[in-house]
Amino acid sequence: MLEILTQNPSLVNDFLTEIRDVNIQKDRARFRKNVERIGEILAYEVSKHLPRSQQTTNTPLGEKSGELMSSQPVLATFLRAGLAMHQGFLNYFNHADNAYVSAYRKHTNQHEFEIVVEYLASPSLEGKTLILIDPMLATGRSMFLAYKALLTKGKPAHVFVVSLIASEQGINFIQQHMPEAHIFTADVDPHLDINSYIVPGLGDAGDLAFGEKL
Repeated sequence: MLEILTQNPSLVNDFLTEIRDVNIQKDRARFRKNVERIGEILAYEVSKHLPRSQQTTNTPLGEKSGELMSSQPVLATFLRAGLAMHQGFLNYFNHADNAYVSAYRKHTNQHEFEIVVEYLASPSLEGKTLILIDPMLATGRSMFLAYKALLTKGKPAHVFVVSLIASEQGINFIQQHMPEAHIFTADVDPHLDINSYIVPGLGDAGDLAFGEKL
């Protein structure tokens, strides 16, 4: 499954245009809020595909049955860039358990790097629905290695990969190496540059949200 939100008209197009705009990006609080809003829209779209069960609710005047989520998902977020987007998911899945992963690029020269996963905090994932949240799905390697690290905490029953912007290469990589994953992204950009950054993309999501790092 591959869902691209910008294929249909919605508010996500407005929010996405703002987070791409180099002038609007100067407002760090606005950038974080727009990322959070897109996270909420993605959470809503993902929720349509989660396991559900029939439940009955007592109202003041009677009973009403309906389909509700069978269980809350586990939200796995990539530090630090994923925090604003994660908040959007947490606003909707407000009883979800959470996992945190640090995955970063360690450059061996100007254009080559390896992915390093140093920190992992996660509940049991056995039989759960796992939602992997990372704003930029560039090469897909960070997502894949973080997923492999998370599998040490149990095998989830369902896996979702969600991003603000994905590259075509990143999508192909995930489909090849994580065929069980459902991919949800706000938009898809055509290629990566020599440094493996998404073009046109939006820049460094972590820096835009929280400030430049050394």
